[in-house]
Amino acid sequence: MQRNSAYFLFLAVLAMLVIGVVMLFSTSAFAHDAHGDVYFFIKRQSLWLGIGLAVLIAAALVDYHFWYHTWWLWFLLALGTLALCFVPHFGLRINGSRRWVGAGPITFQPSEIAKIAAVFFLAWWFARFESRTRNLIFSFVIPIVATGLLVSLIITEVDLGTSALIGATTFVMMFVAGTNAILLGVFSASALGGFIFTATCMPERMSRLLAFLHPENLPYAHTDFIFPMIGEELGLRVSLLVVFLFIVIIVCGMMIALHAKDRFGMLLSCGIVSLLALQAAVNIGVTTSLLPNKGLPLPFISYGGSNLAACLFSVGILLNIYRQAKLEPGNKKRITMQSRMTPRI
Repeated sequence: MQRNSAYFLFLAVLAMLVIGVVMLFSTSAFAHDAHGDVYFFIKRQSLWLGIGLAVLIAAALVDYHFWYHTWWLWFLLALGTLALCFVPHFGLRINGSRRWVGAGPITFQPSEIAKIAAVFFLAWWFARFESRTRNLIFSFVIPIVATGLLVSLIITEVDLGTSALIGATTFVMMFVAGTNAILLGVFSASALGGFIFTATCMPERMSRLLAFLHPENLPYAHTDFIFPMIGEELGLRVSLLVVFLFIVIIVCGMMIALHAKDRFGMLLSCGIVSLLALQAAVNIGVTTSLLPNKGLPLPFISYGGSNLAACLFSVGILLNIYRQAKLEPGNKKRITMQSRMTPRI
């Protein structure tokens, strides 16, 4: 399985891209009503798909240690673009949220950059200061404060879903890196309470969270709620196939993490897999009325260019981590997963 994990990963992603394109054709009526062009979503998504495949190939070819040395550029870029959301003529207010930056027909969500920047930073931090994992400041306070800068801007945009996703991914990476599990448990409970309190203070967000009680009233069939459309149009078998494909991505991603040649590669793989897995799990949970609405698209399938490009970029990094581990003679630098992942309590 480990030898072919990259191939299974790529095939699973490719299959979901095909399903996504098929479903956008199926939901073309929404494009005609909103934009007067039946093929509006297909045209936009095809453009972003081309961009996404290009960045996937680039990320697969670039040594992943490049991100170890340039994490700070991505972090500053994320902070800068998130701040632009509040600048007139740059930031766009859509559906009550300032999540987009752009000019004319070209728009993107800076929060997608922030998700990747958070993973880059955490992987670099815990690889750089591995020997200080038992230190409270280095293993808990500084990572929380740094990722909190990104999350605070995203919450101000009124994007609770992405904020929760980055927070959950941070928890997973800190746990894998060996941060005190008790501290993480207490902090997670506090963060959940703060999330609920914030939602109750925003009537619009609270109405969206409670919308899962009435799923028939949700209009975004081509974006956040494309999974029910898959069941309606293509049947139970294809719906289960989508779930299975995400499981394949998770398993292959973890196999790549297990055999990464260094700690940075292992943490980077875990962070990427966490982002994709948690986003997919929340989306499927929301659309099946198991969870309150968080406004997260289904990776590789939902309409949304910046999310698609970010997901494909992440897959490209996983492929490069696989290539680097495979090219290393004998994998002599590899350390056991247990020694890297066992939390220190």
